[in-house]
Amino acid sequence: MPKRLPRDVIASWPEIFGKVEINAIPTEYLQSIIVSFKNGDRWDIEMNSKELVSEDITVEQIIEDLLEEYEDDISAVDFRVHTARVKRDMIKTTRRFMKGKFKKK
Repeated sequence: MPKRLPRDVIASWPEIFGKVEINAIPTEYLQSIIVSFKNGDRWDIEMNSKELVSEDITVEQIIEDLLEEYEDDISAVDFRVHTARVKRDMIKTTRRFMKGKFKKK
């Protein structure tokens, strides 16, 4: 079942993000993964951290490793999307599309 974006994300570009339903998130747009534990601890895993980038660790590997080691201790996993990047890429792609679509012949 598709989900709606969080209110703070929608507020950054309501005319577009307000109508978006999420079925999947491309990994290149993930800003961070926030893992909440039953004991109240919280980890914020930045996807562009030097360590993850230098070791070429994928999102799939991160989640797999977390679940393997801490599955019984995790209460929630939240994904934060880099909304500014999504907005920039959507505008750029739309402009490129519209430019090609409406060229004078």
